[in-house]
Amino acid sequence: MSSPPSRNTPSVSSSLETDTRLSPDANGRERPVLKTWLLENAPEYRHLDALQQKGWENKAGDVFFQKQRHQADHADEKTIKFFYKMMKNIASEMNQATGALRVHVTWPGKPRMLDFCAAPGGFLESAIRMNARAEATGFSLPPTQGGHEVIMPLGANVAFKYADITMFAGDMGCYTEDNIPQDHPDAESFVLEPAIERERRFDLIFCDGQVLRTHARAAYREPWESRRLTATQLAIGLEHVSLGGTMVVLLHKLEAVDTVNLLYTFSRFSSIQLFKPRSAHAKRSSFYMVATNINSNSPHAREAIEYWKTLWRVLTFGSDEERSNKISEGHMDQQVLVEQFGPDLVRLGKRIWEIQARALEKAPFMQAGQNERIQRPAEGGPSSFSSWQ
Repeated sequence: MSSPPSRNTPSVSSSLETDTRLSPDANGRERPVLKTWLLENAPEYRHLDALQQKGWENKAGDVFFQKQRHQADHADEKTIKFFYKMMKNIASEMNQATGALRVHVTWPGKPRMLDFCAAPGGFLESAIRMNARAEATGFSLPPTQGGHEVIMPLGANVAFKYADITMFAGDMGCYTEDNIPQDHPDAESFVLEPAIERERRFDLIFCDGQVLRTHARAAYREPWESRRLTATQLAIGLEHVSLGGTMVVLLHKLEAVDTVNLLYTFSRFSSIQLFKPRSAHAKRSSFYMVATNINSNSPHAREAIEYWKTLWRVLTFGSDEERSNKISEGHMDQQVLVEQFGPDLVRLGKRIWEIQARALEKAPFMQAGQNERIQRPAEGGPSSFSSWQ
């Protein structure tokens, strides 16, 4: 999800001569412009895509990731401690690669951090330990609603609260009960008082929340929850990041149109790096965008904040048609996107695709069950294999 780039933005000059019209894939279906261009211009992605196609030919990958999801959904104390240690390892690896967790405060004061989905707390604790006198604010879905327990030390320097941040209506522009339809399924659950003081700023912000399958929620939210959660984190985060600050954002499927639009949006008001850990989730499509030197006063940043807030309101209160239309507004034309951001995407994504491809090549399930063919579902279908694409 990204702020819709201005349609009159002048195209950058490039040597892109590739025909990026729709072309058929192996099954005769038309490929999107973006994917077609990447297959022709990014050898690392082309290699990964071939491995993913191979993955559809056996059930072993499905079994592997089903076990992982079951473990995450039924996390006991031992599992939570494992995740906690894993996130600390990822934080250390990320900082070594990008320096993202070292806060550089340019004025007198303590480094301030914000983590929207902190549990179990490995990321936030690591960042606090790396920065002397750091203060932190953290939120996480209550365990009573399907969230995880926070096990990081909660000292006086950490203000933590269990909360469903997608209910922060006040922070997203709905300040009074008049903004909430009385017959809304979640009418009693919205928080109208802003959870973060309007003038408060943070030097480092983590936007790495994911929708939990264990989270019980109203039926209207199911198709849109991932976008609601992303919009909440990005809008509030960008609105409260300090000038020159850093945001760490968890993303999936680098080649997806939503993802590329988001990267392009942030590139207009910050310096972006991409990071994928080798120590965990290397086989999956997940990776992190590290946006530094954020110009939070930029008109592009303000435009993005307003779009994400409006998107949240439409996804929360609008009709399905209004929701789909609002999402489409945030998508830049793929041909223009390729022309303006394609070469940068290939440069940024090279290591991400390489790491995932190497991990998949070494995975035992890629050699197992080759004679157990499965039918590939329609785009966006529920197959568990989609989790590692």
